[in-house]
Amino acid sequence: MKALAIVGSPRVGGNSQVLAETCLDVIAEQGIQTECLHIGGLNLAGCTDCGVCKEEETCPIGDDLLPIYEKMIEAQALVISAPTYFGSAPPEIKALLDRAGFIAHRHGNRFARKVGSPISVSRRAGHNFTFAQLLQWYYINEIIVPGSSYWSIAIGRDPGEVRQDTEGMRTVEDLGRNIAWLTKLVWADHGES
Repeated sequence: MKALAIVGSPRVGGNSQVLAETCLDVIAEQGIQTECLHIGGLNLAGCTDCGVCKEEETCPIGDDLLPIYEKMIEAQALVISAPTYFGSAPPEIKALLDRAGFIAHRHGNRFARKVGSPISVSRRAGHNFTFAQLLQWYYINEIIVPGSSYWSIAIGRDPGEVRQDTEGMRTVEDLGRNIAWLTKLVWADHGES
């Protein structure tokens, strides 16, 4: 079994990455293979509604989407960690999720019954909207979302500052335990290891 975290921040080593890696560390402690993928610096364009993915499980836009999409398909658990920029998720993560979601949905709901959850961080406010924005993507794709001890949100501006939000960090750790437990439960019958 594998859990993939995608860090939807342009900033490498920032708070979104700290939260994603914290969640993955807990998942790994439960014996699940993990990978953290940072999309900062990658080329991810928005969907053009060209319709190609209705016929083929691909996208003709020549950017970095398809290798990420392949990793998303291979994983049994998906965590998306994103900061709040001007009240919502950054455009790069939205572009990735829109296009990956369209392709997967049009080819047998390829994300259905995976396990996962969003994580959101902000300097002061807006993380609830970003969290809800990402959570809707999970629901549309029929991904099973476990709860935690609170919403998986945290506060921090400067890189690493999120570590001072002890409740936010604990909530993400609790989320990691729940993702690991549920992933094992859901995927045990599939012979995955």
